[in-house]
This record gives sequence, structure tokens and C-alpha cells, in this order.
Amino acid sequence: MRSTPEFPFRVLTHNIRYATSSPFKGEVPWDQRKQVLLNELEYHTRHVSDTFICLQEVLHKQLEDIRLGLNSKATSVAPDWAYIGVGRDDGLQAGEYSPIFYRPSVWNLLDWETVWLSKTPSKPSKSWDAASIRIVTIGVFIHRLNGTTVLAMNTHLDDQGSQSRLEAARIIRAKIQGYRNGKFGAMIGGAFLAGDLNSQEDQEAYSDLTGSSDFEDTFKLIDASRRYGNHNTFTGFGYEKEPPSRIDYVLLASGGNQKWRVDGYSVMANRFDDGVFNSDHCAVIADLRLLG
Repeated sequence: MRSTPEFPFRVLTHNIRYATSSPFKGEVPWDQRKQVLLNELEYHTRHVSDTFICLQEVLHKQLEDIRLGLNSKATSVAPDWAYIGVGRDDGLQAGEYSPIFYRPSVWNLLDWETVWLSKTPSKPSKSWDAASIRIVTIGVFIHRLNGTTVLAMNTHLDDQGSQSRLEAARIIRAKIQGYRNGKFGAMIGGAFLAGDLNSQEDQEAYSDLTGSSDFEDTFKLIDASRRYGNHNTFTGFGYEKEPPSRIDYVLLASGGNQKWRVDGYSVMANRFDDGVFNSDHCAVIADLRLLG
């Protein structure tokens, strides 16, 4: 595998809140908040071309809005941004996506898949106590300039089913092992999992993923004095009964051909002077480095 001694890149993950027709108190419709969300994505990727954008709760209309918005300033026929992912309800366009956006000029997509977090992971389905169908989107990307290969994973675990979150974590860990032992195993320099786990540190999914030593939390891999922004990643829209919490993560898989270093970690604001929440979650950004 060709690689540079140190390879920096960024992961941004954000649950953008699906475009509901019945907004919560304090929530404005998608058409009123989408530009704020697009501005966030553009700002944090403008000069960091290697960024992966991992989003959750994305309906197809929102996906198209984001795809067109990110590509609105493209100067060539080829789009600046592309994505992998499918709607969870039918494996096509129905239901929420957990897409991974990337720049094809920077990353070459080698392979990707959607895995349903259920007893039948190859088809749309839910199991155990899950209230909704849940998925993980997985892509294998090779950097066009230096040859570093990254396994990227993006997910949104169930908000109600504790057992389903635990079983989903186990499926994700098994997929990591499957890729390490598969045809791309010798190439993969590092792997990450981004997303909304609906699990705090003392709860099942987070505990299983990090307690197994398969994953480490970027939040904990950088000194507290160097973190930027908020602690909590879920805020609601100001009127929910649930308190704010940290349930959105960028986790790094141990092993691989290169070692991880976290250069920066931040939880960005989701509301400014205009009072509009761009989502009920905040974006989490991790600046990472793979060391040769």
C-alpha cells in the first residue's frame, strides 16, 4: 500500500432531523433551515477537501437538496461531491438514508454496501425491539494522491430499542472484522464509525463498541483542554422533555495498517442569533491523522 508517513483528513457527522410535516415546537420546516445546514457543511469542508460528511435522518428530498447545494459551485461538468447510501425502508429511495458524502476528485470509491441492523442484514428489515428499520452505510475509499485506504461507516441506531442497539453494535463490530479478513483487509489503513448511536457512554451500544476494544472515542483521544465547542450533541428544539446529551460520535477502529491520531475534536453550535435550529442535533467534527 502506498501511503505518506502522516495523512490528515476530517470526518463531520450530523443528524440533520428528517423533513417532518409536523414540526415540534421550536422547529422550523426543512425548507427554512436547509440553507443554514448547507452553509454549515460548506464552511467546514471549504478548505478541507479530504472530508467525509456522514449524515443521518436524511429523506430523499433532503438528500437531493444537499447534493445539489454542495455541487452548486462546481466549476466542471463532474460533480464536486458524490454520496453512497440508500433509503432504509426499501433499499432504494424510501425512508431515511445514512449517506456518506465525499469528493470523487479526492477519494476513489472501491466498494460500498448498506447493511440492515437486523437478523436479516442483507434486506430491509428490523428485529428485536427496534421501533424503526436501521442501517449502517459502509464504503471503502482510496485516496487518489497518496494511496491511503479508509473504511468509512455511518449509522443511526434505534431511539427506543435497547436490545436492538446492542445487537446493532455487535453487527457493526462483526462487519469490521469481516473487512479486515476480506479482500480489502491488506489495504485498509484505518476505519471509522460515525453517527447517532442513541446511546450515552454508560449505555449498551457505546459500551459494547468501545468496551470491546474494537473502537475508541475521538472525544477521549484528545486532551480536554483542546476540545472545541459544546459537550452535548443532542439539544432538541428547546421544548422537549429529554435533557441534552452526548449521543453522536466519531469512533476509530483499532488495528489496521496505520495508527490513528486525533488532531482536533469539536461539537458545533446548531443555533445562532436568528434563533433557528438547523437540527435538534449538533454537528460533530473530528480532525484525524493516520500515521504510517
